[in-house]
Amino acid sequence: MLFGPARLAEAADLVRRELGPGADVEFTVQSNGLTLDKNALRHLTGAGIRVGVSLDAGPGANDKHRRFRDGRGSYELVARGLQLLRELPETYAGILAVIDLANDPVETYESLVTFAPPRLDFLLPHGNWEKPPPGRPDDETTPYADWLIAVFERWHSAPRAETRIRLFEDIIRGLLGLGSLSESIGLSPVGVVVVDVSGAIEQVDALRSTYTGAVDTFLNVFTNSFDDALRHDDVRARQSGLDHLSTICRECPVVSVCGAGYYPHRYTGRDFDAPSVYCRDLFKLIAHIRTRLSADVARIVRHRHDAGTPVSDG
Repeated sequence: MLFGPARLAEAADLVRRELGPGADVEFTVQSNGLTLDKNALRHLTGAGIRVGVSLDAGPGANDKHRRFRDGRGSYELVARGLQLLRELPETYAGILAVIDLANDPVETYESLVTFAPPRLDFLLPHGNWEKPPPGRPDDETTPYADWLIAVFERWHSAPRAETRIRLFEDIIRGLLGLGSLSESIGLSPVGVVVVDVSGAIEQVDALRSTYTGAVDTFLNVFTNSFDDALRHDDVRARQSGLDHLSTICRECPVVSVCGAGYYPHRYTGRDFDAPSVYCRDLFKLIAHIRTRLSADVARIVRHRHDAGTPVSDG
């Protein structure tokens, strides 16, 4: 957004012109929401650019981490932008929130859903086996699973659909034998490269949380094609699904759903041949959702049977 909404709109139009009518391009900006005013949204909406906003929780909890340099909280300004954005459903992409275990999970969910986001993304904080994420003790406890299960129960038990939550939907898709729609979970092949402002073609930027140079492919848009990126050894490895996972993961009963978790979270300090540092949390969360869905299906079958309604094999 520092580039300016008018220039972003011009850039989007330029990309569309260069690609021509045979390409379907989608543009999304992920913003902290501080500069979302009517003028910015007019330019972005006119260019067909959707907007996602990063907001972690309600006022006090969010402002613990998202503050101005002088210590002022940012929540009220972001909330103002979100109120404008929710009036533009064709532009509103959703809200992204990073989990903070210190925040009450249900209160966090309810504070975010008041902005009527079409989608919520709850992100696990970046961490790995060498640098564990905050609040992730080296024992058998599962604090992140417990936090997410509380959100799942509130979301799943609501009398009507309030929003979509990508992590939960990807787990449900996996339990139904369908592919994941993101690279944070599941066995779907990686489908992301990053183009830096320098023109460098890099792997997903979350890898910067592991070690210096982890994102490097030594390719760039001036001398290389995206097909070259697809043939890069590290990218090819992440396209190979189950074959590229650790032995522990390949033998796990939920591997088709979990897929060893997010790739950067597997880093051991030497390589990525390990489960996610959130392994126990993901296992417990997936097991809980599977149990909940199984109970739902059984209840529906009983209801239809009692009502004399045929139940199809599907």
